[in-house]
Amino acid sequence: MSDSTLERSLPRMRIDYESRPFDVEDLAPTWHEQLAAWMDAAREYGVAEPNAMVLATADEHGVPSSRTVLCKGLDERGVVLYTNYTSHKSRDLNLTRVASVTFPWFAMQRQVQVMGRVERCSDAESDAYWAERPRGSQLGAWASAQSTVVARRTVLDDALSTVTQRFADVEEIPRPPHWGGWRIVPWQVEFWQGRHDRMHDRLRFELGRDDAWQVRRLAP
Repeated sequence: MSDSTLERSLPRMRIDYESRPFDVEDLAPTWHEQLAAWMDAAREYGVAEPNAMVLATADEHGVPSSRTVLCKGLDERGVVLYTNYTSHKSRDLNLTRVASVTFPWFAMQRQVQVMGRVERCSDAESDAYWAERPRGSQLGAWASAQSTVVARRTVLDDALSTVTQRFADVEEIPRPPHWGGWRIVPWQVEFWQGRHDRMHDRLRFELGRDDAWQVRRLAP
């Protein structure tokens, strides 16, 4: 398809959603139980990496950036991801201490957006998850200075080879001090489900000043 053909067809690219009604009485008692239920439904549906989420951050100038990461923890405290603490996203998170993530389950005509403040996970939490990672992923975390410029692929390959040799006789590779978890502690969680004629269902959990959660329906 040429660029001109694509440009002409973009305005006509649409589908009519077929989802059943989604109302307040269909929600679980808490936002995290509802998110867990939808994520589990996405897994059973066959969605590839149902725990994938798009993390949005901003730098000191308000310039936004986003990337897909994996949710590796979910409970009443928030949503957890793990990464290099010197990466672009970690620099943004350190600076602003706020973020949002979106779970895009297109195949199911659903998405969830979580907005909130961020905090670092404890060393104990990061250590526990680190111990579950495959050895190759652990070596990669030591080898990669995430988000820095490299001249060529061989630089990465050489770095991996170096750390592989370094830990060759080490049974349990330690967690790097520059690697660990971030938790997004939400003040708002919105559940979206597609409906006919773009009259979608949007239900939002909002944390009030009294630390009590309220649920509101939003216009699509």
